[in-house]
Amino acid sequence: MITYKIYRNVSEIPSEWDDLPVRDLFLKTPFLKALEVSSPNNINSYFIGVFESETLVGITIIQRVQMYLDDVFRRTSNNYLKQIGKQLVSKFVRGNALVVGNLMHTGQHGIYFNSEKIPQDDFLGTIQKVITDLTIEIKQTFNKNIRIIVFKDYFETDTIHQSTSFFEKQNLYKVQVQPNMLFNILDTWKTPNNFVSDFNKKYRRRYKTARKKSTDLTCKALDEYYLEKHSDKLYELYENVSDNARVNSFKLAKNHFLSLKQQLKDNFKVYGYFLEDELVGFYSLILNYDILETYFLGYNNVLQQKHQMYLNMLFNMAFFGIENNFKTIVYARTAMEIKSSIGAKPNTMYVYLKHTNNLIANTVMKCVVKYMNPMRKWEERHPFK
Repeated sequence: MITYKIYRNVSEIPSEWDDLPVRDLFLKTPFLKALEVSSPNNINSYFIGVFESETLVGITIIQRVQMYLDDVFRRTSNNYLKQIGKQLVSKFVRGNALVVGNLMHTGQHGIYFNSEKIPQDDFLGTIQKVITDLTIEIKQTFNKNIRIIVFKDYFETDTIHQSTSFFEKQNLYKVQVQPNMLFNILDTWKTPNNFVSDFNKKYRRRYKTARKKSTDLTCKALDEYYLEKHSDKLYELYENVSDNARVNSFKLAKNHFLSLKQQLKDNFKVYGYFLEDELVGFYSLILNYDILETYFLGYNNVLQQKHQMYLNMLFNMAFFGIENNFKTIVYARTAMEIKSSIGAKPNTMYVYLKHTNNLIANTVMKCVVKYMNPMRKWEERHPFK
């Protein structure tokens, strides 16, 4: 008999949760603890255990996201048509959504199940029951209707696409979103020099120019004490980047980086860029088994251009991955062209979603998704010989 339990606090999660053979740090309780105390104001998470008899056979993270115009569209525009477009889009996305997965990071970090213990369709059907329960609970507790339901970020090879009957029955439609930029580390790259030497002349010259422009900067790891003492400065640099995004559905809490460091310890790295003694940029990494996940970053916009800080960050991330024997680096979406210039490749991703108002056709929602997550034209670079 298949049953499920909804845990509203990480402290309620049973000990066998972390014993499941899932190689994803984003589904482990240390990360979930950090997330619980440092989520954006408009996001809260539910943790679901799926049981076959008394045995835990699957887990899911579902996030309730409260989306409003000022959160979604951070940058303002004086263009009248753009303002009208934003207002129209906000009519469809404004309100509460349930997201199966972690909205704060690119990739499928929301579900795991043992396919030998529970068939995929049964697992998804159980998650649908949870969604129904949470929809009722949120209405009773907060007097809010769930307007959008999303299963997020699946590669083309994910087995979830085999459950077409489930998604069709639930009126969830499949839509392609911007690709995830993955950097696969070759066995021949024993050192960063091996990696750089594989560049063709154009991109080796570009690498040398970027390094030369950053000579006035010092890059060093930031420990827990530094993150706590200088949280305001880190947040200011993060906001410089976050607020410049065309569309964004959340803003991190100020204690997010510190909380991750406290919970993940050496599996969370933050590196700061200093001009003399002033912090002018940073990037962060999550060490997710044999996958290196690039996380949030920030910088002084003026100095970023002068010192090619962002490009140097991408190189440093690649160097870290090579030096520490990772198989893949997840560079995520956004800035795809510059990421491809160091060797990252686009990998197509899909989401499944629906609006709970049956009067709003899927075609309308599809237009909304494309507006919020446009498939931008960009030229893939090929930096290697």
